[in-house]
Amino acid sequence: MNAHAPLRPISITEVGARDGLQNERTVIPTEAKQVFIEALVAAGARQIEVGSFVHPKWVPAMADTEAIFRDLKREEGVTYLGLVPNLRGYDRAVAAGCDAIAIFTAASEGFAHANINMTIADSLKVFREMSVRAKADGIRMRGYVSTIFACPYDGPTKPEAVVPIVEELLDLGCYEVSLGDTIGVGTQAHVERLSDALLKSFPTDKLVFHFHDTWGMGVANVAKALELGWSRFDASAGGLGGCPFARSATGNVATEDVLYLLDALGYETGYDLQSVMRAAAELGRYLDHGLPSRVHRALVSGAASLLKR
Repeated sequence: MNAHAPLRPISITEVGARDGLQNERTVIPTEAKQVFIEALVAAGARQIEVGSFVHPKWVPAMADTEAIFRDLKREEGVTYLGLVPNLRGYDRAVAAGCDAIAIFTAASEGFAHANINMTIADSLKVFREMSVRAKADGIRMRGYVSTIFACPYDGPTKPEAVVPIVEELLDLGCYEVSLGDTIGVGTQAHVERLSDALLKSFPTDKLVFHFHDTWGMGVANVAKALELGWSRFDASAGGLGGCPFARSATGNVATEDVLYLLDALGYETGYDLQSVMRAAAELGRYLDHGLPSRVHRALVSGAASLLKR
């Protein structure tokens, strides 16, 4: 890389309030979630997941999504996303005043069945109908593809299985597609192979990497993606996360850890690292465990003081 060339700006979608909290055992007060979201927006988030419009029987932690959307103080120029699994969820999202939705499927049939109780083809059929309504209602759509590297039910995922699903979601009108390493098994080699398959057909400004940190590879995978020209990522404040339908999935790559890397490399993100850390620490008071973020743990241990010497 030319050291004198300006670095491209990096976009980070904050997913801590939805993907980060959906599998928590403790009940987080609705007001605390609202404070968390508003603090992350103040810290620089321009796109943020608020919650999901799924049946509370399946994901109890998201039962208050309507209430959050109703009372949230929204900032101009920020996209507030609500995850929508089906047409019933879409109706709830519209009624709650959600103007941007996330639709989601998988690159493996086993996970599609476990997560949304549909085949991949059936999920895309539902989303085609939803896209017609969304266009008429002026609602933007973001697409999600889970299990891009491996599935807890079907095993490894071939890159060739991911490509047509991305194409379908973009054809439906999604402004971008987030690619999720749901169980966090991906390595830099996986990132390179999938990039090779995807970048033959799609521009990077339509694609987002969503890494989990189960095997500690999250930040390394971000670094590899940067090297390959990617500039859009999902991350979760505090490193929170997990999936009710994939027990081996632990937290998302932490927003703080990604920002620490990007700040050191000189990339512009629009985020303030210290503010993100404060937002995560405040939310962490309601949890029954510590925050997984390595940056957070380093600060707690006092290791950050070594940087000042």
